Amino acid sequence: MPAEATPTPPAPEAQKPLDTFAKATQALTHIFMRTDVTPVLGIILGSGLGNFADQVQDAVAIPYAEIPHFPQSTVEGHNGKLVVGTIGGVPVAVMAGRVHAYEGYAMDDVVFPTRVLARLGCKKLIVTNAAGGINKSFGQGGLVCIADHINMTGQNAAIGKNEVRWAVKKGSGQRFFDMSAAYSPTLRALAKAEAEQQGTPLPEGVYLAVLGPSYETPAEIRAFSTLGADLVGMSTVHEVIVARHMGMDVLGLSLVTNMAAGVSDDAINHEEVMEIGRRVEGQFTSLLKALIPQVAAATEA
Repeated sequence: MPAEATPTPPAPEAQKPLDTFAKATQALTHIFMRTDVTPVLGIILGSGLGNFADQVQDAVAIPYAEIPHFPQSTVEGHNGKLVVGTIGGVPVAVMAGRVHAYEGYAMDDVVFPTRVLARLGCKKLIVTNAAGGINKSFGQGGLVCIADHINMTGQNAAIGKNEVRWAVKKGSGQRFFDMSAAYSPTLRALAKAEAEQQGTPLPEGVYLAVLGPSYETPAEIRAFSTLGADLVGMSTVHEVIVARHMGMDVLGLSLVTNMAAGVSDDAINHEEVMEIGRRVEGQFTSLLKALIPQVAAATEA
């Protein structure tokens, strides 16, 4: 008699890919295995400003490479680590370095760390960046408080399926959300008052974001000026978009590391960006350290 055929086992079901919310949950689970601090304020440090993370007390520094699903920084001046601890008694999570779409990352990856900050407990966000000065009244090495932005990257980080579970505030997380006060008037007022007390000029300006990585042409800068832009850079706007989608209150600070193309005759290079960051490090650190407890305690009007 023929041998009885061995039954073929059923094919295993294909594993369903994780959505971004589930990925963020895995990331924050790993972070909370390393620290018992629940941050209330997130800080994203731009090019040349990463040394501010050294101000965190009782710090736990976690390289992005160790955090599940975290994108890796590839640009000089972006250290690529999350530092959790306290500053001025305020529990904070500081991103020493960010990633950009021009590095080849999808927009979901670019804003993934911002999503994780919200899931960690941050209801407020301070974003910083290095920017080119379009407004001639902004001197090289000056700090500017971002009043609004113009998104010229051709992308929007909120595109795709809407997920209301991201909300950190009641009423947030909606498909269509308000951006008329993307940068909190309350937090901007605090920043300007503190800067005045320290004797640090802090004008307000409109930040325009491009995709990069090439710097802008003089003709583009003239066009951006006509649109009402005071600053130009390659980051920030998408982090702010998802922060506002989630209901986080945002303060934005730009460091004018160079004058934009055509505004001055000087060639633009990344080494100059880094050098200006080092030059104003003390001023930036003093302002931000003083602001953190005020920002954390602020209540929106």
